[in-house]
Amino acid sequence: MQKVDFIIVGCGLAGLAFCEQLRKANKSFHVIDNQNNNASRVASGLYNPVVLKRLNFIWKGKEQMALVETFYKELEEFLDITIDEKFNILRILHSNEEKNDWLVAADDSNLKNYLTIPFIQNDNRCIKAPFGFGKVVNTGKIDTETLLDAYFNYLKNNNLISLEKFNYSDLEFQQDGYTYRDLSAKNILFAEGHGVIHNPFFNPDIVNGTKGELLVINAPRLKLHSIIKSSVFIIPLGNDDYLVGSTYNWDDKTWQPTTKAKEEIVSKLDEFLVCEYKIIDHYAGIRPTTKDRRPIIGEHPDKQNMYIINGLGTRGVLIAPYVAQTLFGSIFNGINLDYELSYNRLIKT
Repeated sequence: MQKVDFIIVGCGLAGLAFCEQLRKANKSFHVIDNQNNNASRVASGLYNPVVLKRLNFIWKGKEQMALVETFYKELEEFLDITIDEKFNILRILHSNEEKNDWLVAADDSNLKNYLTIPFIQNDNRCIKAPFGFGKVVNTGKIDTETLLDAYFNYLKNNNLISLEKFNYSDLEFQQDGYTYRDLSAKNILFAEGHGVIHNPFFNPDIVNGTKGELLVINAPRLKLHSIIKSSVFIIPLGNDDYLVGSTYNWDDKTWQPTTKAKEEIVSKLDEFLVCEYKIIDHYAGIRPTTKDRRPIIGEHPDKQNMYIINGLGTRGVLIAPYVAQTLFGSIFNGINLDYELSYNRLIKT
């Protein structure tokens, strides 16, 4: 029987971030993940604390941004990879009213380090932006697929992962913790994303799940070096390829790309992109979202030493380091968790 401090079920961005908290604290762990249906692999990877539609600051934006650079830089060094690419975001402005809204927002104490003045005039003939752009700085993109592949290799090379689907019926409750097949642990953490709906220990209604779809296009004439944001975003990938998206569907819980979402993205893209392009790929994933758009972390209300980290939604790259650190502090340092992060808040009758 292998003894560890933690069994971790699921290793998307949330599970990975908590594994890093354990690793750096010399706590032992073993991951169980089948690498299927992982929304983190099809995420845009953007980290940006500004809601560009409404020009407001996200929840805990300062705390999250304070961790992002060091967290991913340490992972780059640990795994010997490059995953953090700095980008500015050019948000297309559609009217003088939007320009006035930008000027007001840029004076906000939380936003002034991100929203810049003066406006940027459009000099790209492939982009329709007669009112120019508002530029967002101090943002970037994490290559989540490269990160997850490298982290899985680390786990496999060190015998820290079982590549299989977790079988809940094989989990046994012991006086001093949990056993799962040949594993024994004081603690277990479920970091399953939308997969938590199949977990018998948690109420399936805590996570709604929002399907998102993305396209990859090739546009040789576009020549973008910044991210463009309008009703959809365009993110440079290199070699004239661009990631475009995304959609939001609260009803469809399948992982298959759909023609309807493809047509929606193309329609919105064609509103401002005026050059030829070719669609070369199409992805879909289900984001783990909650009704109040807050994450879920903490101990199960009835099962000691059983924990959850979930509900990272559309900003997993940004929020994962913060919630992992917060949960670790709660477990090992006795730091009280805010009620707005608790499991109980979502199952009140």
